[in-house]
Amino acid sequence: MARGKVQMKRIENPVHRQVTFCKRRAGLLKKAKELSVLCDAEIGVFIFSSHGKLFELATKGSMQGLIERYMKMKPTRVSHAEQTVETETLDAKKEINLLKQEIEILQKGLRYMFDGGAGTMTLDELQVLEKNLEIWIYHVRSAKMDILFQEIQLLRNSEEVLTAANKYLQDKIEENTEVTNFIPMATDNTYPLTIPDDIFEC
Repeated sequence: MARGKVQMKRIENPVHRQVTFCKRRAGLLKKAKELSVLCDAEIGVFIFSSHGKLFELATKGSMQGLIERYMKMKPTRVSHAEQTVETETLDAKKEINLLKQEIEILQKGLRYMFDGGAGTMTLDELQVLEKNLEIWIYHVRSAKMDILFQEIQLLRNSEEVLTAANKYLQDKIEENTEVTNFIPMATDNTYPLTIPDDIFEC
């Protein structure tokens, strides 16, 4: 009889979870030993249970020997990572230096403008200043257009409110005018307010 497919999710029942852990741990260690024998491989396995208990297997030698061998192999990977970090650090330093130069040029340009052209600036510095001034003007104009647009929108909203209020008041005036112009119809016929008692006599 075939076994049903097991869903890969945490087993909620703690007893079933512990039983499954023991069975699967034994199976995993058995497979590791078989792989080591069949393929002449050195295998080290660490398993920590949910209660923090450690289970380990070293198929050849000791676990400490395997860890030392692993640490000897690791520096090649670390050196590659270190090279990547060094490259990123150099790029960051270059960018920082460029930003510092640009800030110095801008500060010099501000002094040049506010002091009425006092001091000297090279052609390259003036071109950098011109480019930044154009960017600043663009941002200022964009901010000004945003503010104007918001003010126009507020005025439109106020116009709609005032139009609605005006229409409401006009409707009220028309209603009051109709009531005032209403004249009751005058009649010459007079009807008694009381009914004679003899009408109901049989």
